[in-house]
Amino acid sequence: MSDATTVVHLLRHGEVHNPSGVLYGRLPGYQLSALGREMAQRVAEHLRDADVTHLVSSPLERAQETAAPAAEALGLPVTIDERLIEAGNIFEGKTFGVGDGSLRRPTHWVHLINPLRPSWGEPYREIANRMLAAVATARDAAYGHEALCVSHQLPIWTARSFATGRRLWHDPRKRQCSLASLTSFTYRGDRLVSVSYEEPAHDLLPVKPGTKFTAGA
Repeated sequence: MSDATTVVHLLRHGEVHNPSGVLYGRLPGYQLSALGREMAQRVAEHLRDADVTHLVSSPLERAQETAAPAAEALGLPVTIDERLIEAGNIFEGKTFGVGDGSLRRPTHWVHLINPLRPSWGEPYREIANRMLAAVATARDAAYGHEALCVSHQLPIWTARSFATGRRLWHDPRKRQCSLASLTSFTYRGDRLVSVSYEEPAHDLLPVKPGTKFTAGA
């Protein structure tokens, strides 16, 4: 391959309708809220004039719904890549917080013994490996242009952390990966040269008080 410049954008999906506040993970049936659809449209408008030639999505509904406006704006089909799916988590379908959710139940504590792996779900290293493999596939498909991959907060943050040499275990409240944000990997040939971040829907982001774990990603 030559040293052509290729950019792979990792797009986190928009806000999800989740009135119960559960950790929905990979569960089916969780779709974008009205605000989430507005976020997806905002990103589509932001990317309308970009040189995106390849569009791929996680198989989950919220990701595909986020990809749909971009597909229309760019005139591209959406390809599904299972490697972009949300991380597996033992607490799917449950609320997760100190004092009011799964953490107060002793039967769940065994899943919290190793936050470095983590013991409650898919290992960070496995997330990073599958995500970066998906990114490499998208990079090759859009070589010399741009690709858009719609995924989820934890997988995107883990991929970014691994690619930039950051430790994989972290405080979920400190991830730089807001709803409908773009984390962009720029390559020269197959060599990663930079990672950037932007929030096209920043003014639409809901303000959530407190410091609980995010209900979904």
